[in-house]
Amino acid sequence: MLLHIVARGRIGRSPEAELVDRYAKRIAWPMRVTELPDTGGREPASPAHGRRILLDEKGEMLGSMAFAEKLGRWRDDGVREARFLIGAADGFDDAARQEADLLLSFGRATWPHLMARAMLAEQLFRATSILANHPYHREG
Repeated sequence: MLLHIVARGRIGRSPEAELVDRYAKRIAWPMRVTELPDTGGREPASPAHGRRILLDEKGEMLGSMAFAEKLGRWRDDGVREARFLIGAADGFDDAARQEADLLLSFGRATWPHLMARAMLAEQLFRATSILANHPYHREG
């Protein structure tokens, strides 16, 4: 299953970009990052058997194990792509939220888009590590 991050805004050369790259390189599953301008630009076409996950402050706060289990179920059910969308500064409208398969939140605090992208990349690495029985994740 392809893990695809689609994010509004350019990350450029920054410490956050280095974190995203570091985790992306460690993920054993296929992965892609697509950047869109803050406004305009088209999201790549979605595959027929994909899931749309919006990072949204109104979303569900999943622990790492629950997140991994959800990804594992999708993979085992034949989902071809899990697409994670990070919106512009104003987030997503209600219509986009209704179309999503999952609204995911990293807590009620507001995070800069670059940090959200880095945190997502780390959680994707953690989830795939959990599913591979790798010792990276320690349940406390």
